Amino acid sequence: MNKKTLIWIVVIIALLAITILQLRKNKEVTLKRIYHYDKNVPISIQVDTLTSQKLTYKSSYTGTFLPERETKISASVPGKIVSVLVKEGDHIQKGQPLIQLDKSSLELQLKQAEVNIKGLKDDVKRYSVLNKADAIQGVKLEKATLGLQAAELQKAILQDKINKTTIRAPYDGIITMKFREKGEYAAPGIPLFQLVDISTLKFTIHVSENEVILFQKGKTYLVSPNVFPGDILKGKVSMVSAESNKMSHDFPVQFTMKNTPDLEVKAGMFGNVYIERGENEESIVIEASSIVGSNIHPQVYLVKNGKARLHDITISSRFENKTVVSKGLKDGDIIVTTGFINLFDGANVLIKK
Repeated sequence: MNKKTLIWIVVIIALLAITILQLRKNKEVTLKRIYHYDKNVPISIQVDTLTSQKLTYKSSYTGTFLPERETKISASVPGKIVSVLVKEGDHIQKGQPLIQLDKSSLELQLKQAEVNIKGLKDDVKRYSVLNKADAIQGVKLEKATLGLQAAELQKAILQDKINKTTIRAPYDGIITMKFREKGEYAAPGIPLFQLVDISTLKFTIHVSENEVILFQKGKTYLVSPNVFPGDILKGKVSMVSAESNKMSHDFPVQFTMKNTPDLEVKAGMFGNVYIERGENEESIVIEASSIVGSNIHPQVYLVKNGKARLHDITISSRFENKTVVSKGLKDGDIIVTTGFINLFDGANVLIKK
């Protein structure tokens, strides 16, 4: 090995040694920069010492207004539309004409039926005289009488069809949609108008199983539309569902009420029903923000001997930002209200004054 090669080997070894030393130094600097959480360091929190109290408060439940009656009006007899007598947005009265169908063909059939009836009446009169004189067989008079009855029945059927060519409103309401125009063909089952009656409204809310017992069928509650908070309607409970919604496990409760005189409240608007609530016995009430976990498994952090311990509770009701606890807490218990970041079961805590 010559001298030049030896020098290169020494240089390479030196470079490797310098690189290794630099990498070790960088690792030490990086480790020093990393934050190492010490679970033994107390976490700063704020707490509340619980005391039971009697409650009187107002709860509200949001729901939707719907019309008492909503109908798609169609023709009972087929025919061409010769005139449309109302338009969308019109307030109409029960029995008011809405559409007139062509009835010319039916009127001609009615005139033909009236001619037949006149002839059959003459036959019955003539055969009656002849039958009394025993000049004809009684069967001819019987056939003429039956023919007259059939013709009169046919006339009544035609008159009913003619009457039905004028399509009338089945009740007072507002035309919200029009589906056909003059010149189009109307047939049974094909909608012509949508008629909505909002003089009486239905209002539906959904409540939990703990709250459904607060609503009694036939009892009256105060309901206010969101867009007209000054309007207070009196809603009577018309239905408390016997079965919950399978997805949300909430129970529908429906109210029926009169609309304002000028029909301010529209179908589809939101509103709130209010109920005064009170507890006969004293209860533990906590801030809803103090609860961790889920609605199915609610918990709080209970402070004991300088440590925070997760503790199961049972909730009986909620109002505003408060929660009524029926099981799991008692007078004198201390629970965490703020400082949940990094908090865990068994953590050391420091209570802020």
